[in-house]
Amino acid sequence: MSFQAYLDNIHKKTGKTADGLKAIAAEKGLTKAGEITAWLKADFGLGHGHAMAIVHLIVHEEHRKSTPDDKITKLFAGNKAKWRKSYDEIAEKITGFGPDVTTSPGQTYINLLRDGKKFGIIQPSSAERLDIGIKLKGFAADGRFEEAGTWNAMVTHRVRISDPGQIDQELFKWLKRAYDAA
Repeated sequence: MSFQAYLDNIHKKTGKTADGLKAIAAEKGLTKAGEITAWLKADFGLGHGHAMAIVHLIVHEEHRKSTPDDKITKLFAGNKAKWRKSYDEIAEKITGFGPDVTTSPGQTYINLLRDGKKFGIIQPSSAERLDIGIKLKGFAADGRFEEAGTWNAMVTHRVRISDPGQIDQELFKWLKRAYDAA
């Protein structure tokens, strides 16, 4: 079922459009996924999937309207701001890999893409650490280039950076291999 089909079914069941439900939720001061879901189930008889479609529209609206620069600024806000310069340096260096390199910020990390295909991610995990994920199948983990494991299923390796000096040629070699393989 497409997302639009969910919204059409919600309208049929409740007589309310998605925008109408968003407005009611705003009037009630509902902002958290759990409280919005409970309200939609109780007041409108929606199932979990349909309620979550509306939750997605409400909770993630700000993220959808943000520009890529706004999203990156938000990722590096507060105590993670010290990692912004490191991110900018990495982004500048990887654009030298080829004209097809782009970045795409999400809610928790920034995708590194070659022609739209992910070859890595950069995640400001905390004030103390910047994590670099590298998608490079067939290469064994080695030293600080550990297996990603359950950290992020979208990449195969992870590098934990606790000092900007750890962003070195070795890291860029791994990123370039991942780019070449993408």
